[in-house]
Amino acid sequence: MAAAVRLPLTGARATFGHERCEVHLYETHIPVRDTIVAEQFYREVVGLPFAYRDPTRDIVFLWADVKEKAMIGLWGPGTAYGIRDEVNLKCHIAFSIPLDQLFGMIEKLNKSGIDTFGFGGEKAEEPTVIGWMPSAQIYFRDPDGHMLEFISILPQQPKPSFTGSYSEWKNLLAHEA
Repeated sequence: MAAAVRLPLTGARATFGHERCEVHLYETHIPVRDTIVAEQFYREVVGLPFAYRDPTRDIVFLWADVKEKAMIGLWGPGTAYGIRDEVNLKCHIAFSIPLDQLFGMIEKLNKSGIDTFGFGGEKAEEPTVIGWMPSAQIYFRDPDGHMLEFISILPQQPKPSFTGSYSEWKNLLAHEA
């Protein structure tokens, strides 16, 4: 039996022999109860542009980056990836946005009556920071209960032992300076 091979990873790049393979997520699908409601939420709240609605099946595709770079599929009940027999698996999807836009999105979500959460699941009105990356993020739910995330990778050096609010992160950095 062949031994398992551990591939060296650098960011989203994997090396296979002498070839270099650029890997990025292109598409993901999530089950929704109503594609019209879900499409409206993802277009108006999240800000994803429309790509395509399949006229023969209950499926909507939205661009999750520039056209033809990444997309999300919203699959209605009874479709291959849709809800079946009232079993609705919850998914998590993270959208990368610039830090200044992250704060604006938190305000937009809260003004729209959408609760925002920190990394630990507690209600939050500012981003939480995961220090090992480091990243700032906020979480919220879509109409089907999927956990969505807006995330911004921070320019500072990682601090693996830190997890806390963005304010606490800024205070930590100020005390180190």
